[in-house]
Amino acid sequence: MEYGLLLQNIARHIPLSEEDKSYLLSLLQSKKLKRKTFLRQEGDISKAAVFVTSGLLRMYSIDKNGFEHILQFAPPGWWIGDIKSYVTQQPGNLYIDALEDSEILILEKAHLDSLYERVPAFERFFRILAENSLATYQQRLVENLSLPAIDR
Repeated sequence: MEYGLLLQNIARHIPLSEEDKSYLLSLLQSKKLKRKTFLRQEGDISKAAVFVTSGLLRMYSIDKNGFEHILQFAPPGWWIGDIKSYVTQQPGNLYIDALEDSEILILEKAHLDSLYERVPAFERFFRILAENSLATYQQRLVENLSLPAIDR
């Protein structure tokens, strides 16, 4: 598994020593997903942060009428996950599947907690990601609320 894309992603926000990089890499699991394979389904508890190294994933919900509502696409270099389920450790209501054959890196919640303890800079890294994500979702919400129904 190639870790270069992940390390570049992290280096844009925080510096890491070689020891920190090695520790991070020791905590990761790699997984391959075939096209149309689910990573998460409604009712699953999200127990890991997921980074896409190749392929394309999407996260969506399905309403009571069976319509899909896409919340996110995750190409290589992006993180994806059901944040509410991850934070609360309760069953989620989102689906994540592969639109193409994909490869991902998985960082289990328990390992991430250990990473925060050993390399505190990772708290800053994930805070920056969370802030950027929140800003994007807020802008998307404002745009959707501002558009006439026909344009939404």
